[in-house]
Amino acid sequence: MPPVPALVASPRAAVLVHPDGEVEEDTPAALGRRAAGLRPLVCHAPATAARLGRDALAGHDLLELFAFVRPARFVLPTVGGLAGAVGLEAPHGLTAQALALPRIAAVLLHALTRLVRQEQADARTLAFAMARGGWAWGPPVLAALGAHGDGPHGTTIARAFRVWERLPEISEHAPEAAPGHLPVTGAEARARLADLLGAAAEDRPQQADYASAAAAAFAPRERRDAPHVVLAEAGTGVGKTLGYIAPASLWAEKNDGPVWIATYTRNLQRQLDGELDRLYPDPREKARRVVIRKGRENYLCLLNLEEAVSRLPTQPAAAIPLGLMARWAMATRDGDLVGGDFPGWLVDILGRGWSLGLADRRGECIFAACPHYNRCYIERTVRRAKRARLVVANHALVLVQAALGGLEDGALPTRYVFDEGHHLFDAADGAFSAHLSGQETADLRRWLLGAEDGSRSRARGLKTRAEDLIGEDPRAAEALVEVLHGARVLPGPGWHARLAGETARGPTERFLALVRQQVLARARGQDGPYSLEAGVAPPLPELVEAAQALETALHDLERPVARLMKALARRLDDEAASLDPTTRQRIEGLIRSLERRALLPVRAWRSMCRALETETPPGYVDWLGIERAYGRDMDVGLHRHWVDPMVPFAETVAGRAHGVLVTSATLRDGSGDPEADWQAAERRTGAVHLPDHIRAAVPSPFDYPAQTRVLVVTDVRKDDMDRVAAAYRELVLASGGGALGLFTAIGRLRAVHQRIADALDAADLPLFAQHVDGIDPATLVEMFRTEENACLLGTDALRDGVDIPGRALRLIVFDRVPWPRPDILHKARRKAFGGRAYDEMVTRLRLKQAFGRLVRRADDHGAFVLLDPMMPSRLGGAFPDGVALERVGLAEAVAAVRAQG
Repeated sequence: MPPVPALVASPRAAVLVHPDGEVEEDTPAALGRRAAGLRPLVCHAPATAARLGRDALAGHDLLELFAFVRPARFVLPTVGGLAGAVGLEAPHGLTAQALALPRIAAVLLHALTRLVRQEQADARTLAFAMARGGWAWGPPVLAALGAHGDGPHGTTIARAFRVWERLPEISEHAPEAAPGHLPVTGAEARARLADLLGAAAEDRPQQADYASAAAAAFAPRERRDAPHVVLAEAGTGVGKTLGYIAPASLWAEKNDGPVWIATYTRNLQRQLDGELDRLYPDPREKARRVVIRKGRENYLCLLNLEEAVSRLPTQPAAAIPLGLMARWAMATRDGDLVGGDFPGWLVDILGRGWSLGLADRRGECIFAACPHYNRCYIERTVRRAKRARLVVANHALVLVQAALGGLEDGALPTRYVFDEGHHLFDAADGAFSAHLSGQETADLRRWLLGAEDGSRSRARGLKTRAEDLIGEDPRAAEALVEVLHGARVLPGPGWHARLAGETARGPTERFLALVRQQVLARARGQDGPYSLEAGVAPPLPELVEAAQALETALHDLERPVARLMKALARRLDDEAASLDPTTRQRIEGLIRSLERRALLPVRAWRSMCRALETETPPGYVDWLGIERAYGRDMDVGLHRHWVDPMVPFAETVAGRAHGVLVTSATLRDGSGDPEADWQAAERRTGAVHLPDHIRAAVPSPFDYPAQTRVLVVTDVRKDDMDRVAAAYRELVLASGGGALGLFTAIGRLRAVHQRIADALDAADLPLFAQHVDGIDPATLVEMFRTEENACLLGTDALRDGVDIPGRALRLIVFDRVPWPRPDILHKARRKAFGGRAYDEMVTRLRLKQAFGRLVRRADDHGAFVLLDPMMPSRLGGAFPDGVALERVGLAEAVAAVRAQG
């Protein structure tokens, strides 16, 4: 064990336990100063440093050791979480936690001695390199691994980091045949559900009714462009996940084809992954039948990893993060960096550049030209998905792929389940929008020209990717040269500074500079930290002229891109008999990339430029915006969205499918008019744009009037953050924790957190907060779930898709009515969808979703408190029948929460 003290801290106090047993307790700031330079044992160094009031803390972080010893294994980033993971009793109190840290470290170090021979050799080699790079755990890890001497030479070390060489190659398979068209009856769905639940399961007639209704989406299509669409609302507690898995899995088996199940949140993806263990209890069979499918930006790119490893000779300290990444890469199930088996807290410790930054985040994939193509995590997942029965994806991937004409092979699934269907409108809004912005255009320039800033990035541009594929065709070579020349009209490195300094160069930067000028001339709230926007009309005269010049320049880029694509397609045709499979794959991939990455966005940008001279086409809304984050300008541009994004959803996704199930616990509005509530669901899911659909609603089995109370506090001013924070504090103390605090703005969350942290710490109630703790939301939710008396503060991401049954969640406090933000896009939709009624529908659905977090089991009880005296009674339809709004003062609300226990 390293002879260093152990350090833990809370908002009010900190404890330092020295190796000789001496215990020091003081304020976090004081102990933070004393611990500087001691390299103490800690759990989650960034979070510990924040509690100590320091920017950083050099220490022996046990999470780093855990990631090395047990890669691709999740653990809660707390002392209690680590203790439980290694089989020790969870410590209580700061002193007990500090005393537990060396015991946890000892268990982890001992585990290294039990590694199999080859893994132990690889771990030893990596540890040597990491120790030379300054890794604090290097010496004790090497001692545990029985290392002696000066360590291996450079070639051996390099081989340990080259994990791609030890990954298995992807097996090729013949193309899959089209699926059959056999139906799934309601009776069959009920029988499959019974098998999934087992003989000992409780009788749940609502779940069986739901499964039977969902089966209608798996009937054979009778007419082209007329899919079977089922809108199914299943109240909380019905068990809709297994309810739709039953008919979906049965259809996939009967017809030997895939069903794509799309969710909006990663939390539900993880839940689905777990539920599918019932269907496929054998992990090997499940791996064949079920695939979790995400966009390329979620997976570790082996070429990016190789490029990072190549810098080790000149950056020895990089061996620390790369060693941990190498350990994970050899243990991961599928290379998923976001929501898979990659611990979210490791991003906090390594930094985004050494973790998420190793994914393909700029569309730079070179597909078959990559030397790691046949070992690539992404390609492996793509190919497995073609043979899977159930593909679990997210809304964004499904919609973007459909908008671009299909999946990687151009095909489209025929059967979809869209869970969390209340988010389908928002997902479509993002997928079918266009942005003529600095970031988007600069990214395209980088994709075409490669890195121009002198960095050693592997992004060497289109020339490197295409020049050996165009063959001897002079027309293709000429088109490539013109594409590279045309790309220079897009913003180059340093465009941010030039726009701010009014030294724009080139047609795109000049256009963006004038966009910025118009926004700053007309937008409200310019002194605040939030993003700004302004209408397009009437545009500055100079902006119209700049748009005309930019449209011409983009046209000069579009033409050679199209010619290059035709030339590549011509080679596929001309040399069909002689092209080797790899070259054919590369050409097909490049054509697809040129269309998706260059041709389609450039055409959209040209249309947007032309509209500045005339007017925005019907069905769209345009606006100008400056995107800000943390008070800094991050992007500027012209934006275009559909007023109703379910129009393209119906045309490109649902209309081409054979069957679509859209399901949620909150599909319908709660206006009080049943027909109007269903019509709202039909608009939000796109069913109104399809020939026919089936409505189904299965009520929750819970007794909400007996299990819940909804309290509207009438004597707290929502704009006085001192009063709002005091209300949160007293309500949480009254409940004894188990509280989820929801906020409509990050600034309000941070203000409340700052004011209540000490009081909750004094009451021994753990406090976690999104946008404060620097920990990803999924991990925060897991921490909250395991601490029965904790409090979690969050925004939209925690309002949906969070499933926390039992006493861990017994109180929800919402800071104010979550009215939609009155921006330009919302104004256009409000006008199109019913004015005030549209505002109220959106707000009721948000309240409905938030309330739905409260009761997840039949024995759950809890209170939903809204700190907004202006809450209109007509929004009460957000809550279940029989649950009345109780308007009370804060003291009465505190008493009610305390009484419920």
